[in-house]
Amino acid sequence: MSQEFVILVDHNDNERGVMEKMQAHQLGELHRALSVFVFNSNGELLIHQRALHKYHSGGLWTNTCCSHPRPGELVLDAANRRLKEEMGMVSPLREALKFVYKAEVSSDLIEHEYDHVFIGQSDDEPHPDIEEVADWKWLSPAQIREEMIHHPEIYTAWFKIVFEQVLAKR
Repeated sequence: MSQEFVILVDHNDNERGVMEKMQAHQLGELHRALSVFVFNSNGELLIHQRALHKYHSGGLWTNTCCSHPRPGELVLDAANRRLKEEMGMVSPLREALKFVYKAEVSSDLIEHEYDHVFIGQSDDEPHPDIEEVADWKWLSPAQIREEMIHHPEIYTAWFKIVFEQVLAKR
């Protein structure tokens, strides 16, 4: 498996260099990321359960897909690429918002990301990569809110932070 690199950024999303992905997460370095939220025509959000063997947050539920752009790759291009690779889907995407967060996601890994959030719309059934996705489902915002009230521990840190902001930008 080849090394993956992330783009280090400042709090204004200006590039500062690149770093190996695991090292960036171990050191908690701020880096560029992306999150995709795909809604269907019923207003339901496609969420997925991260594969159990993921290097962090395995088994947790989160937005349609999330990843990091490669050095030299436009964030929108990366969002389209990862939606196709992770969920086997295509959807017109628009950037809705950006946010910075920092969360300890395991005893030795820290997510510190400048996250570009994209929203899409599709009624297609996903065909996910089983290396990335353990399960998926379409849920209404009300159903997700209810689950987050009673079982916040089953969702990723970033999803809990940005979910309501995404709904406001839909």
